[in-house]
Amino acid sequence: MESTINTKGMLTDFVEDLPKVELHLHIEGTLEPELLIALAQRNCVDIPYKTIDAARAAYQFEDLQSFLNVYYLGASVLREERDFYELTLAYMSRCKAQQIRHTELFFDPQTHLANGVALAAVMGGINAALRDAERDWHISSALILCFERDRDPEPSVALLERACALGGIAGIGLDSAELGNPPDKFQEVFAVAKSMGLHRVAHAGEEGPPAYIWQALDVLDVERIDHGVRCLEDPALVRRLVDDRIPLTVCPFSNAALKVFSRLSEHNLGRLLKAGLLATINSDDPAYFGGYLSENIIGTLSSLDLTAKDALLLERNAVAAAFCTDQRKQSLLRDMEQYGASHQNLL
Repeated sequence: MESTINTKGMLTDFVEDLPKVELHLHIEGTLEPELLIALAQRNCVDIPYKTIDAARAAYQFEDLQSFLNVYYLGASVLREERDFYELTLAYMSRCKAQQIRHTELFFDPQTHLANGVALAAVMGGINAALRDAERDWHISSALILCFERDRDPEPSVALLERACALGGIAGIGLDSAELGNPPDKFQEVFAVAKSMGLHRVAHAGEEGPPAYIWQALDVLDVERIDHGVRCLEDPALVRRLVDDRIPLTVCPFSNAALKVFSRLSEHNLGRLLKAGLLATINSDDPAYFGGYLSENIIGTLSSLDLTAKDALLLERNAVAAAFCTDQRKQSLLRDMEQYGASHQNLL
């Protein structure tokens, strides 16, 4: 027993200081109950939770839709540019504390537009915080505009053009309720994004079937699959993902919280790695799912009896999958390799 405890303690210490990259993070999903209540009061938004404890108690879910109901309610308190700045800077300060050197953030403009918030306010607040974090803490980042797949796709191209005119967009993604909303609904806007030179990713194979992953690859021409855990149900799909080195941005705490897997110890991350897939670990919506990136890595590796060597592999995978310059990737890898070399007893 003592040996097990010591091993877990060493793994925790190793992961906490390991230079990291995060690729699947919804900025609205970092809205901690404390900030939720404060913004609701400041912006005079009526929400069902009057206390921090009541808000935290509501962060319990049965499936993706039950989570989305709470998620969109929480997003309703974000009204002014400074709200988005404070939300984003709070996440970036956690990146600093957790040794996250590069992060790629999703945001959902359609949610905020529906709440009467100007797109310039949303993007202005987020991008200002990202600039400040890079200047003060040397954390690089990329901002990805997500389209909500359960909405009408028709206005998507116009929204993309408006966002690009404001600047600061590195790519587009596809999120929200997956079942019954296949990726091919959004073929047009993804084609336009590619013609603009933007990166392309899509949530697929979380609750939806492997066929949605095929569509994301073949119809939307994505460069990464967000989640993708159901790919193992289709051996031909696994071969495609391995052969083409398509990254998977896996979110274990999220998958367990939303019952994609009944418990964390049943997650298939270990099998994804064993199959040779370019899997990464990410926190998705950490305020709602019980942990940021370090907690996701430590908790998942411990639950699956994976090791510090696996943690380093996952972070190397994340660098390979990141939307940053080759020079930045080389710098990130150099820091990781130096860190690994100083912990050879664990690898």
